[in-house]
Amino acid sequence: MNSSALLKKILETCESIIDRVYLTNFIGIFKALRDSKRKEYDRCLPLAELLTDRWEKAEYLGFGTGTSIYDSVIVLGDVTVGENTWIGPNVMLDGSGGLKIGSHCSISAGAQIYSHDTVKWAVSGGSAPYEYGETSIGDNCYIGPNVVIQKGVVIGDRVVIGANGFVNIDLPSDSKAVGNPVRILKDGK
Repeated sequence: MNSSALLKKILETCESIIDRVYLTNFIGIFKALRDSKRKEYDRCLPLAELLTDRWEKAEYLGFGTGTSIYDSVIVLGDVTVGENTWIGPNVMLDGSGGLKIGSHCSISAGAQIYSHDTVKWAVSGGSAPYEYGETSIGDNCYIGPNVVIQKGVVIGDRVVIGANGFVNIDLPSDSKAVGNPVRILKDGK
């Protein structure tokens, strides 16, 4: 069913003329926003991304100047982020044990960065507590798509982590890491 047919079906179910007017106006606004983003940036985004401002959300969260964070990002607990960092769509930032991300970082779509886990709690039938550990990422880092960073990991400055990596070790500054679990590349190999 195309969007025009769907709109017609929805309008038919509206109880009152006021509902139909509001819905018609909303659909018009949605289409105008979608068209403007497509024209200006050559992208088609979900509704929530059309209605929110990534830089305003970062400012609201107290992140550094110039940082942007997609509306679809989940932010829990104590998360601090430096300046001019890009946080892509569908990212998880778990700051329940403390999470620090530096300036000029790129956190790619689908990345998950944790500062707690429930492993011992789960296997003990709920008698053991959750475990927490501050996680930190230095300045000028690239975190690839779908990377998972375990609680308590420390990542230095200028680190590159390849797509789909599982980071369960500390990574020193100027390193490159790939794999699941990650291994640090030596001389690019």
